[in-house]
Amino acid sequence: MSKIMITDLTLRDGHQSLIATRMRTEDMLPICERMDRIGFWSMEVWGGATFDACVRFLKEDPWERLRKLREALPNTRLQMLLRGQNLVGYRHYADDVVRSFVARSAANGMDVFRIFDAMNDTRNLRVSIEAVKQENKHAQGTISYTTSPVHNIAQFVAMAREMVDMGCDSIAIKDMAGLLTPSTTAELVSELVAAVKVPVHLHTHATSGLAEMCHLKAIEHGVSVIDTAMSAFAGGTSHAPTESMVAALKGTEYDTGLDLEALQEIGFYFHEVRKKYHQYESEFTGIDTRVQTTQVPGGMISNLANQLREQGALDKMNLVMKEIPRVREDLGYPPLVTPTSQIVGTQAVMNVLTGERYKTITNEVKLYLQGRYGRTLGTVNSVVRQKAIGNAEVIDCRPADLLDDELENLREQAGELAQSEEDVLIFAMFPEVGREFLQQRRDGHLVPEPLLPANGGKKEDQAAPVEFRVTLHGETYHIKVTGTGHKREDMRPFYVTVDGMPEEIQVETLDELLVSAEGGDTAQPRPRGKGSQRPRATKPGHVSTSMPGSITDVLVKEGDTVKAGDAVLVLEAMKMETEVQAPVDGTVKAVHVAKGDSVNPDETLVEIE
Repeated sequence: MSKIMITDLTLRDGHQSLIATRMRTEDMLPICERMDRIGFWSMEVWGGATFDACVRFLKEDPWERLRKLREALPNTRLQMLLRGQNLVGYRHYADDVVRSFVARSAANGMDVFRIFDAMNDTRNLRVSIEAVKQENKHAQGTISYTTSPVHNIAQFVAMAREMVDMGCDSIAIKDMAGLLTPSTTAELVSELVAAVKVPVHLHTHATSGLAEMCHLKAIEHGVSVIDTAMSAFAGGTSHAPTESMVAALKGTEYDTGLDLEALQEIGFYFHEVRKKYHQYESEFTGIDTRVQTTQVPGGMISNLANQLREQGALDKMNLVMKEIPRVREDLGYPPLVTPTSQIVGTQAVMNVLTGERYKTITNEVKLYLQGRYGRTLGTVNSVVRQKAIGNAEVIDCRPADLLDDELENLREQAGELAQSEEDVLIFAMFPEVGREFLQQRRDGHLVPEPLLPANGGKKEDQAAPVEFRVTLHGETYHIKVTGTGHKREDMRPFYVTVDGMPEEIQVETLDELLVSAEGGDTAQPRPRGKGSQRPRATKPGHVSTSMPGSITDVLVKEGDTVKAGDAVLVLEAMKMETEVQAPVDGTVKAVHVAKGDSVNPDETLVEIE
């Protein structure tokens, strides 16, 4: 038996799982020299949500992070998580974009590409695998592990064989929700090791508290590499601790050969680093065995709770948790991983809040039911499909086959802001956020989210409370303000935690009291800002939304004639888009929203007479 090797996840999935992917490059580089001496099989340092977080929140160039880590870790394989045809974004990209992204990732220092698809549709992996092999890098085919009446070990083994035939150098079991049990791990690993002639890796989250036991069973049955995170960023919704697994295997036939004392010193470093990001800590990142019965990962639970709290409907959480498996069954039992977890979860919330299943259907569910995300293993509910897309064609080809090459068009759209192919790819992944990032970089205005001191600042220096309780509709919430962003006109972002869960809110000034030198309020408010209160929806022709969100498109203008059921707006909520429909036939009298506006339930967004 050869020794067990370890992939350390601290610099990617560790902080993504526990502090909202907020670790900055400046806190990674000082420890890299010591981590490079350890002898990990690889270090996962990029991909997943890190690309998005760098651009959106940290105001770092993700490509520059990769180059710096490559320089700081010359002796260690660097690994990334790639969402197949989705790359590091949230939609399918044309094949030319996939090939360019992989090529530039390899050129900037990436060695191992862990490639997965949320639907386990191997057609969505093919081009990524081909591109990695073209660059002479390591392609790791990945199984998104899930359980359902239509999933079984034989299917996962068949998928592994297919990925090896495509050219994969290794196979990874990606247990993103922590669903594996020790006995199932033993069976699955045994079958995979017997079926394929490439190494098998195990990636399992500690959400249900079973990770270490699953790792041991996997090791006993032939797995070659296990994924862990340094103890300071391990446990809960993260992974088994690196130090603990090294200690557990020491002196056995599976001894990793890694220096435990050196690992402990690295662990102490990250213990101090984590304190710096205390504002992103969440009470929802501990052990949660509900994942074993609902398949809902801890992060998904916290997002659902927040959405329901915003609606004043937190009491409906149990109903939503019961609805999620029903929606998943209706959609053919997709694994719950980005983006399918958001697709299923958001639809379940809408079903509960509207009081009628599929009264409102998200655009993503419609695309899903058209086959635009890939093929489902289970049978889709035909009634739901008919209600969502009517007689629209259901595709059975690889979704990206319907996409024309788009890289040249993206270059033109990015324009002079893009100084390199890497810049074009930033824009391609996140057009609006990417353009803003590139503009701010050009203008020298890149400013990351502020980090709050560990003590929250001295009380005597505070002009307003930063930690308090709010009671709304009979529910009490613990609020802590952790930071604020730069004001733009009348809008300012605030970073808060709500019952321990980190959130970003946009505050728009409508009225503001003048404050006297003595600290008292004057009788006159400041003039109203450019924002305005929308009228309350009280008539049949008042178009409103059942969920808070932001307007991504306005489809009508004053004077337009519409019929009941026509789409008049597109709303984004919980990362999903939904068409808001006209409730009655008539003429559009007024439109009270514009693209980019934040909206709330019961507001009149469009008036129809």
